[in-house]
Amino acid sequence: MIPRERVLLAMNYQQPQQVAVDFGGHRSSGIMAMAYKRLRDYLALPPRPIKVYDIPQQLAVIDDDVLERFHIDVIELGWHLYHEDGGWKPWRLPDGTECLIPEYIDMTRMDGAWVTRHTNGTPIAQQKDGVVYFEQTYWPLAEQPEEKLERLEEMFAYNMWTALPTPLGHIALDDHGLAQLAVYARRVRESEQRAIIGLFGGSLFETGQMLWGIENYMQALVLHPDLVHRFLDRMVEIYKRDLERFLRAVGQYIDIVLFSDDYGMQTGSLISPKMFRQFFKARHQELWQYAKKLAPVKVMLHSCGSIANLLPDMIEAGLDVVQPIQTSSKNMQPAALKAQFGKSIVLWGGGCNTQRVLGMGTPEEVRQNVSDNLDVLAPGGGFVFQQIHNIMANVPPENIVAMFDAVVEWNRLHAELPPSRERA
Repeated sequence: MIPRERVLLAMNYQQPQQVAVDFGGHRSSGIMAMAYKRLRDYLALPPRPIKVYDIPQQLAVIDDDVLERFHIDVIELGWHLYHEDGGWKPWRLPDGTECLIPEYIDMTRMDGAWVTRHTNGTPIAQQKDGVVYFEQTYWPLAEQPEEKLERLEEMFAYNMWTALPTPLGHIALDDHGLAQLAVYARRVRESEQRAIIGLFGGSLFETGQMLWGIENYMQALVLHPDLVHRFLDRMVEIYKRDLERFLRAVGQYIDIVLFSDDYGMQTGSLISPKMFRQFFKARHQELWQYAKKLAPVKVMLHSCGSIANLLPDMIEAGLDVVQPIQTSSKNMQPAALKAQFGKSIVLWGGGCNTQRVLGMGTPEEVRQNVSDNLDVLAPGGGFVFQQIHNIMANVPPENIVAMFDAVVEWNRLHAELPPSRERA
């Protein structure tokens, strides 16, 4: 069975003989570049340039020898593009490690920080010395949001996440760019046996936070609902236009289209189910169903934190896969999630506690955590393994190896399990 078939089997609620594994298939299952350099050294792999493809999170391009070492079944659509030699320039990570970043990323030094600016000179994000991330510093809708709604697409250039895109994300969705994407995606599909995730984004709740600032947006949801509805209607118009362009170009060559919208925190959802239904459910449904109409894809949502109380509405709206299953947050225990949602939505992640065990535990504790989670989440399919979120800069390489090797060991011990039935 090739890796893609393993992933598709799991997403069809059947249990493959080997658990499908994701590492770097999207921007929340990867590894920070400083940790990746130490991992390659620990594995005694040949030296290769460290490429940082996600600037805000400082995520590394994971090389093919690492994917093969850990038996990874998923890649992001842009993975092959990231490995091309052209289009990169030298930079240094916060710990002094030499690396490469995309040539189109424009940063300058200012007051002990790396700063990126809008074309008009407005600073929009920075990475202070000693900090391992970029932080947003400007929110365009924090002032005069009603007037700026008429120019909403112009405001995206002030958002850190759209101003610092991944190499595939910087390709314009115009006729020229779409032709490029179509040729590239076809080439990837024809040469690749792994399942392919196409990153779209399409956030509604989170983009409001990015443009307004979280405190302003949360207040507006309560105090100015009409204004927020107008904002969200315009966002849906923009996303539907771009989704059609994107999936017309690449939809037949990918298996999953990824949306992203963080609704959770450690102790519960950031908004109530009532507010989710008031503002977001119908709009997500419109986008997710439109994606399925355009292409034969599964719809995945990245949403961190405790979102168990929102999952029933997300499932009703047409969501196929939820990620990352933050089992360390309230009401997100693996057994409870599997029992309640194991046959209605694919649980992608939750394989290892990133916050505590992976970063601060011993290799044996990591192995035990992985084994315990697999015992609950893997049987019956509907599950793809990944650590809860990106591997942080301080995670010891021996723990990373222990995590992925624990999956191999679990597969070996459970290889004789009979295949499960398809979901009725």
